[in-house]
Amino acid sequence: MYDWLIVGAGFAGSVLAERLARERGERILVVDRRDHIGGNAYDCLNADGLLIHRYGPHIFHTNAQAVFAYLSDFTAWRPYEHRVLAEVNGRRVPIPINLDTINRLYGLSLTSPELEAWFAARAEPVEEIRTAEDVVVSTVGRELYELFFRGYTRKQWGRDPSELDRSVTARVPTRTDRDDRYFTDRYQAMPKHGYTAMFAAMLDHPNITLALGTDFRSLGPTARAWRTIFTGPIETYFDTCYGPLPYRSLRFEHVTRDVAWHQPVGVVNYPQTEAYTRVTEYKHLTGQTHPRTALTYEYPSAEGEPYYPIPCAAHQTLYKRYEQRARDERNVWFVGRLATYRYYNMDQIVGQALATFRRIDAEIPRRDGRVRAPAVDRTTSELA
Repeated sequence: MYDWLIVGAGFAGSVLAERLARERGERILVVDRRDHIGGNAYDCLNADGLLIHRYGPHIFHTNAQAVFAYLSDFTAWRPYEHRVLAEVNGRRVPIPINLDTINRLYGLSLTSPELEAWFAARAEPVEEIRTAEDVVVSTVGRELYELFFRGYTRKQWGRDPSELDRSVTARVPTRTDRDDRYFTDRYQAMPKHGYTAMFAAMLDHPNITLALGTDFRSLGPTARAWRTIFTGPIETYFDTCYGPLPYRSLRFEHVTRDVAWHQPVGVVNYPQTEAYTRVTEYKHLTGQTHPRTALTYEYPSAEGEPYYPIPCAAHQTLYKRYEQRARDERNVWFVGRLATYRYYNMDQIVGQALATFRRIDAEIPRRDGRVRAPAVDRTTSELA
């Protein structure tokens, strides 16, 4: 009998497995229906020896010193500041929108104070900021909204920005200086030897047993555990009893080009043209030296693996029904993006998992594994 069954070997599951095994000395069974650890952050060498991210680019950034320090126990880091260009009106310009974006796009030579006034003159008053469209038009006006945001968002989410929660576009700031970094967090780096190596170090403990290529619903009596941590889509735990929660999926086209470099930055976005939303060139991210280069073309899809919970009020209403069911579950914790139906960054998931461990450790007495502890009820939406 295991102390814990953890469903999912991504960030949430791996962090909790490591903490429970190392800090409490408890026996953990980690299952994942995929044949690898690392969840969507999984990286590997392709047939040409180039390190790629199988499920699209994962760029680590955080302002949380505790999260960075925790992960640093399992990886060295390669400093990396992410930069993105958007192809708009035949030009490649920085995104998030900054001073250079506007000057290049419009043939201007504005200063930062002048750009503030330029934005203000184009911004549309919005009485209440509710949607993704509201966020942009109230900040920079409708023209830039149409050029940079509307087409990209419709491809990415399959919905118009006016139908999506404001959090979708609020994640992308607008700047009046020349800072062309996509993120401004204090800690920006990539695992020096890749994400998979980091996860392998995290899960390298004699108390942790891995069962990959295994659906948790197929587990027999030998895989029983006193408690469960579930990191998959919350509705699957309850056999989709209230109906499916909507997600946006992705299809990836991985290619190798017989050139040293394909594009000047790690990612180029395509808000106006192409069926794909962006192209990633991994050597920018990994620092790998290689005579060829690996690219991923990203195609959003309504079907496939659940990647992004779709942020709108109706879907949250449905999720709340599952959340209430989860509150009533005994000895089960729901952690991570899919289990809490929220669009978290990687560092937020690590923070949530560490906070969940602290609560478990405070509420459940440490024991030798031979005496069953009393049941504890958990909610699904706790964050660090």
